[in-house]
Amino acid sequence: MTYKPSDRITELLKTLPTKPGVYLHKDAAGNVLYVGKAINLRNRVRSYFHTNVDSIKTQRLRRQIADIEVITTESELEALLLEMTLIKQHKPQFNVRLKDDKRYPYIKVHWADAFPKVTVTRRMVRDGSRYFGPYTSAWAVQQTLDLLRKIFPYLTCDRVITGQDERACLYYDIKLCNAPCIGAVNQEEYRATIRQLMDFLDGKSDHIIRGIEDKMAVAAADLQFEKAADYRDQLKAIERITARQKVIGSTDTDQDVIAFAREEGDACVQIFFIRHGKLIGREYFMLDNTEGESDHEVLQEFVTQFYDDAAYIPREVLLPNELAESRIIEEWLRRKRNTKVTIQVPRRGKKRELVQMAAENAHDTLATLRQQWAADRSKHVLAITELQNAMKLPAPPARIECYDISHTQGAQTVGSMVVFVQGAPHKSDYRRFNVHTVGNDDYGAMREVLTRRFQRYRDTLAGELHDPNQIKARSDRPTAWAILPDLLLIDGGKGQLAVGLEVLRAFDLEAEVPIAALAKQEEELFLPDRPLSVVLPRRSEALYLVQRVRDEAHRFANEGHRKQRSKVGVASILDSIPGVGPKRRQVLLMRFGSLEGLRQASVDEIAAVPGIPFDVAEDIKTHLA
Repeated sequence: MTYKPSDRITELLKTLPTKPGVYLHKDAAGNVLYVGKAINLRNRVRSYFHTNVDSIKTQRLRRQIADIEVITTESELEALLLEMTLIKQHKPQFNVRLKDDKRYPYIKVHWADAFPKVTVTRRMVRDGSRYFGPYTSAWAVQQTLDLLRKIFPYLTCDRVITGQDERACLYYDIKLCNAPCIGAVNQEEYRATIRQLMDFLDGKSDHIIRGIEDKMAVAAADLQFEKAADYRDQLKAIERITARQKVIGSTDTDQDVIAFAREEGDACVQIFFIRHGKLIGREYFMLDNTEGESDHEVLQEFVTQFYDDAAYIPREVLLPNELAESRIIEEWLRRKRNTKVTIQVPRRGKKRELVQMAAENAHDTLATLRQQWAADRSKHVLAITELQNAMKLPAPPARIECYDISHTQGAQTVGSMVVFVQGAPHKSDYRRFNVHTVGNDDYGAMREVLTRRFQRYRDTLAGELHDPNQIKARSDRPTAWAILPDLLLIDGGKGQLAVGLEVLRAFDLEAEVPIAALAKQEEELFLPDRPLSVVLPRRSEALYLVQRVRDEAHRFANEGHRKQRSKVGVASILDSIPGVGPKRRQVLLMRFGSLEGLRQASVDEIAAVPGIPFDVAEDIKTHLA
């Protein structure tokens, strides 16, 4: 059947400007489906609605487009910057994105402090600190820091360093801190140690190794064998890290090497970090929504998203393919680095070999991940089958919804709904419920949560039946409320099961939704009209599945409860500051993310927030100091 755009879209296409800019495709509910940029908005946007479109992804996209918004810019670079901002803001379902869209961990050196600490963070702010990363694994960051601390002892405590404390902490005794708190080293000596740590993370290790070797030789010559042994241990720790580093080029080589592999809709990008001629690290990143996109488009989306948040921009970026907008991206990277940045696609020689090595690593990583996913899917199928047989369910429980309640003596009660589809978490369908109608009553709280959930199901279904446009808009992406679970799982015992049955009967869903309660103590399942509980075999995949689902519901509820408690705590702290009311409190928390983020901000940064006068900013800083 030939596609024909709606009358509204047809009219919009006639009035599109020919300037550079950004366009947003939206569905009937106003949700942003896709954000793109163009040198000529009219030509680019109209291309989506040509009679013959090769891309299946574009065919799916345009069937959902109900509105188009365009924003013109003065240049292609402005369009690129605006596009990145809008993708980050709206997270459109059709845009290529870093998988999970999460913030990756970085090593943060608090260099602006008199005695800098070294921490792990997922949020970079312009506070004078130095950042190193990103790392795809928090475990890898911690492992690196554990080794670095043996070489460059650094502070982790919150003491105010005066150099006059009576005694140091245990870390000084085990040689993981050089104790500036008691004056064992002064500020200049401590900062020199941290500067060496940063040099090491930058790949500049040769002069550090030579320095430690010289100190070890001097200590041995002076018969200070214990000190010489300490230097020897530092060298061994350095060797453990530098053994992974491979000399690639000359000492002035400063490159990122990027390549990727694709298979059946999966895309894995591998990036090598080469600093001062050494391969100091490598990371891989998975991408979402790459199906139907060309290699050039996938690569360009990764480059712009990765370097938008990168802690460091190298002098040279090596790629396997040309970018359509390499000139604009080079200009953008140059502005971020403040010196020239070159994007190069090498055709021969050492650089070409590096790109090929990165590509081989990407292929190997993707193959390994796909094997793991296949093994996981096999386990999920087995778990679902075992669960169906054990509970005598009418169909395999492909969609499981689990509910839990969290509160502190009835205060800040939060209910959670987590969803597992085919044995894996489906986090986009997770929901939380703030419970207000009952106090310290778990049964009443569960009754309210389930009632609200199935009332939303009824309302959503009624809305779709009466609004054909909603049916069309949601045909490719049903809401969490519109789908009934194949198994409703409640964290609790027979009492919670009775509450669940009561709610299902009230909505006439008892025959449609199988229900069970999972008791923690004996890990037994209670089912309706079954006098005896079902005890799943201790090593069965079915038991592992229901435990994972239950634990995830518990975690999600507790996380929501902690947020509610922290909001109450933050509100009481900020409301006690003169000049800060509910509106200013909300603006401050939106800007700085948390009370800790606000504490770390300077008076000027607080005063830069719209609606916060300078005198109020000073009061805030004084109260939070």
